[in-house]
Amino acid sequence: MVAVEQYLKPELAAQIKRLDLRAQMVVKGFLQGMHSSPFHGFSVEFSEHRLYTPGDDPKDIDWQAYAKTERYYVKKFEAETNITGYIVMDLSQSMDYTYRQKLTKFDYCVCLAAALSYLMLMQQDPVGLVTFDKKIRANLQPKSKRSQFAAILSQLTKLKVAGETELKAPLLQLASMLRHRSLIMLMSDLLADVDPTLEAIRVLKHAGHDVIVFHVLDEAEVAFPFQGLVQLEDPETGDSMSVNADDIGNEYRENIQRFRDQLKKGCNESKIDYVPLDTSMPYDKAITEYLLSRRNRF
Repeated sequence: MVAVEQYLKPELAAQIKRLDLRAQMVVKGFLQGMHSSPFHGFSVEFSEHRLYTPGDDPKDIDWQAYAKTERYYVKKFEAETNITGYIVMDLSQSMDYTYRQKLTKFDYCVCLAAALSYLMLMQQDPVGLVTFDKKIRANLQPKSKRSQFAAILSQLTKLKVAGETELKAPLLQLASMLRHRSLIMLMSDLLADVDPTLEAIRVLKHAGHDVIVFHVLDEAEVAFPFQGLVQLEDPETGDSMSVNADDIGNEYRENIQRFRDQLKKGCNESKIDYVPLDTSMPYDKAITEYLLSRRNRF
């Protein structure tokens, strides 16, 4: 990180160092989890293998992998091992909210982005960063060089939330930009109409991309812990209203659960990974559990 500090103010460099540490801690936790998984002792080597299928040359079976897992694996061809990743982050004003957690929804996504980009670069996969509100605001092109992590962290620490939420237009714009099949890691509170959002996400999937949707809400947006008369304000429009939380609490919780269920159902139907998160769950625990569950499916 020395080269980064030459170009950044000390306080910004300190932020990057903390993100770097957080990312490494998450990755180490993930790898430790792998050692206690069904692939005991196989660790990240598994990313360079796939299950043997009829038609594969038996001479390509990795017998050391079989000894460790009692399953037949073959080494992936070089073209199979590389995947290009895009961290796609929502910059809309609604992301800058927290009720009582230390991290806003946006801060939470920054931590997820740092961890995932570090993991991809550790596996020598190129990864880039795309940010949007009502349209795409920035596009850091994917690279697999180690210096890319510093570039991504630098971008993450400079980002500012602003504007209204729009999902469909920027995601369709992203789909038109991509020329190769990629791994799309979308991070947003998805506070927009469900049908247009799912439509845009499906366009990415149908174009051959692997899509993971990290749906990040604040703890209060999920649990609605308020009592008595409260003033609720839309952070993007400034509209506000007074409500009796005791009267609407149950209905609100039912509606937010229905909202998440609709998104989950729509994603599952298109074989898109849907990961519901709220800021009360430590992000390192959340991402480790998800990565392990994803890895075990392959």
